[in-house]
Amino acid sequence: MNGKFRLLALSALTSLALAQTPGLVATVFTTTLGEANVKTPEVSTQELRRILADGSALVLDARPHLEWAISHIPGALNVARKPGVSDSQYVSDVREIERLVAGDRSRALVLYCNGPLCGKSKRLSEELLTAGFTNVRRYQLGAPIWRALGGVMVTEADGARYIAGGDRTAWWVDGRSEEDFRAGSLNGAHDIPLADVAKAKDDGRLPMEDHNTRLIVFGKDAQQARAVAEEIARNAFHNVSFFPGSLNDLRTAMAGPSDPVSLRSLAASHWTPHPEP
Repeated sequence: MNGKFRLLALSALTSLALAQTPGLVATVFTTTLGEANVKTPEVSTQELRRILADGSALVLDARPHLEWAISHIPGALNVARKPGVSDSQYVSDVREIERLVAGDRSRALVLYCNGPLCGKSKRLSEELLTAGFTNVRRYQLGAPIWRALGGVMVTEADGARYIAGGDRTAWWVDGRSEEDFRAGSLNGAHDIPLADVAKAKDDGRLPMEDHNTRLIVFGKDAQQARAVAEEIARNAFHNVSFFPGSLNDLRTAMAGPSDPVSLRSLAASHWTPHPEP
């Protein structure tokens, strides 16, 4: 049985087991990958949502920093890579996690990476166990399933700069008011306030021919941007993130932290007033 069908079979068996548990209805939100012979338990999407809401565990993104910065689950933290490891065997540095938790190896941790076939969170979980950590779990469904089930991501400053410099297919969404948008926004941004998300599907402001398009929402602040991003995700767009700052913060991020020449050139290329028609 090849890997793809094995994963499907494992998922089906897990769902069947849940369905046969009295009082528990199995859904895509309550299931896990259900792998056998693993050293650390998994959490479901529903459980991860609860953990993020109540802060009962520290959620760690086990991927490299740039991947985390481009898009990560809201509330997830990231640490440096273990020195000397190859890209194919990437694993985070356990010593950095020890510093993060101030040496408390009983701290509840939840790890995730790039989904069912990604080994980063599994490798990190095993290294944490070896180091004496006692409460380690994995969201092995990972970032792809989080997004597929309607979850939005966060794009950090250096991730925004990377996307702006290299991803010409990215779709930047200005979630502020129409008045603020017309006063000035990113060049090429699409103005979609929260109340306009449904209308934007019919007037060209959302990419209806490719629901997997990378969509990055910004607003007057993180709260506004996240609200618009979540509403877009509820409309079956699977790759939605929000920038956790203001438009000025985003402009600065795109320019880089200490390059005044880039600040002038990139800010000029990404900032365009939108006068009244």
